[in-house]
This record gives sequence, structure tokens and C-alpha cells, in this order.
Amino acid sequence: MTADEILLDAEDRMEKALGVLKHALAGIRTGRANPGLVDSIRVDAYGSPTPLKQLASVGAPEPQQIVIRPYDTSIIKDIEKAIVASDLGFNPQSDGRVIRINVPALSGDVRRKLVARVKELAEDAKVAIRNIRRDANKAADQAEKDKELSEDERDRTKNEIQDLTKKYESQAGEMAKRREAEVMED
Repeated sequence: MTADEILLDAEDRMEKALGVLKHALAGIRTGRANPGLVDSIRVDAYGSPTPLKQLASVGAPEPQQIVIRPYDTSIIKDIEKAIVASDLGFNPQSDGRVIRINVPALSGDVRRKLVARVKELAEDAKVAIRNIRRDANKAADQAEKDKELSEDERDRTKNEIQDLTKKYESQAGEMAKRREAEVMED
């Protein structure tokens, strides 16, 4: 493997680790209603579990309310059941065409637990990034052993890998800080 291939692979994998963190953070509740809160819900419709966003349009027209408009109103009861069974603590209300979910305000204790979860997710992402760094450093060492890289090229590659690691770890930290601030604001 060339130095460029090692670096590209490491950067690509670190991007994916950040993507996983971003997706996980989107599912964490803040004081405001957010369509991402119901993204993980799967509905038993048409004989198989289907992601909610494939069955309905989801929006948040007001800060404390999520509105779900099923494309097919015959599955509205299935969607309600899935929301209640999801353990998100939501109580859906339906008028036969649209489901409304009022998102209750978060208590201080719940907010602190959510912030702890955000920190945990950020640390998991940082560990994943460090594991990618370790794999890339091993690849650089192996390339040097296989005479594909000189010692100087290997060292330069390792320094660039470290720079990438710092960059992506700081991005993960920033994402977590922003989400913590959103969770703690009223």
C-alpha cells in the first residue's frame, strides 16, 4: 500500500465514524421537537418492519410537537402502536389522517442523563478513530517492511495519520459540545 492509499483509507474510515456519531446524536432528545427523534422507529406494516420515514412524512411545525402524515392512512394504527412500543415515552394522538406527538419538556435529571449519553457516544467515536489510527500505523509499518515505503515516508505518513486523528477527534468533541448545549437549553 502506498502512503496515499493508507491515508485515504484512514480518512474515509474516520469520516464514517463521525457519520455514525452524527446519526446517534440526532436521536438524542433535546428540549425541542425534532423529526430525528422518531427516525429509529420501525413499524410493522405490510407484513414486515419498515422504517417510519418510508411510510410517512415527519415534521416539527412547532417547538413542542412532531407531526406524522402517513402516505397510506390505513396504517395509522400500526404507526401509533410502534410509537407507543418504542420506549421513547411519547403519547401519539391521531385524528384519522395525521398523528401528533407532543414532546414534553425535559426535567433537569433527564437532561443530565442525556448529556452523559452524549459524552459516552462521543468517547465511543474517539475510540473508533484511535483504532483506525492504530490500523493505519500498522499498515504503514507493513508497507515499510514490504519495501513499499522508505523509513522517512513511513514516519511522514504516521505524522499525517496523527494529524488526521487529532482533526477528527476534535470534530467529534465539537459535535458533542453542540449537542450538550442543545440538551441543556430550555
